Amino acid sequence: MKIGFIGLGQMGKHMAMNMIKSKAEIVVNDVRTDSFAEFEKAGAKATSSLREVAGNELIFLSLPNSQIVEKVVLGKDGIINDLKKGQTVVDLSTITYNTTTEIADRLRAVGVDFMDAPVSGMEARAADGTLTVMCGGKKEVFERVKPFLEYIGNKILYMGENGSGQLTKLINQLLFDINVAALAEILPMSVKMGLDPGKIEQVVNSGTGRSYASEFFIPRIKKGDFTQGYSMNNAYKDLVSAAELSAKHGIPMPVLHAATVTYQMALLKGYGDKDKGAMIRVFEDLLDASFRS
Repeated sequence: MKIGFIGLGQMGKHMAMNMIKSKAEIVVNDVRTDSFAEFEKAGAKATSSLREVAGNELIFLSLPNSQIVEKVVLGKDGIINDLKKGQTVVDLSTITYNTTTEIADRLRAVGVDFMDAPVSGMEARAADGTLTVMCGGKKEVFERVKPFLEYIGNKILYMGENGSGQLTKLINQLLFDINVAALAEILPMSVKMGLDPGKIEQVVNSGTGRSYASEFFIPRIKKGDFTQGYSMNNAYKDLVSAAELSAKHGIPMPVLHAATVTYQMALLKGYGDKDKGAMIRVFEDLLDASFRS
């Protein structure tokens, strides 16, 4: 089996490195070349040419957003121009449902199989190969690709037709976004009313208010560290996707809408390069109350 892997960013570099363990012949690609030496040392071929990647039987993508995935696959110089019937493209990126179904349709028209397979888990889990992978596409394509996905994740789920993987990832992310927005609003109020941040942390993270968001972000918020998660600028695409689906299908989501407003306020305040925990700064500024140790 010959495998191509496009995108060696924060998550992609770890997934591609773990994929080398499959003993398949692998060529990796990125617009930046700083990690090429590491991959060549591990036995992979590294190239800046998409054409060299497009000739492989199985091609994985791990790219920042819908626009870049669309450009790499369907653009003027995209891989679709060099793909041949019988090849398979698997997108590990997190992109919109609409872009996913469009790419699937375009590739299907030229005889190429497509599977959306976004991953859940932060960089440490990508490095450990313990990500959750949510897959959408033909069941037979899933069965063919699954052995390779098992090098990057320990929970590989088939969710249904093309787009189902992205929808599943979106649901998980939206619940996470709501949790973080709630923390941003409520924690500064506790300080404003005279309560101690350290004791609030103990109560929340041992009580019914506990969540992954509270366990991950509260210790970091107390330190003023907003660099440990995915940046809000990049993560905002999840909220855009939800708004598109809400409008198209007439699905009311008032709680999510409120969380989105908090998110947008944080972006307008210039916190987009910070992780989602930085949303708390919006309410800290409003209340003049800092949730720190």
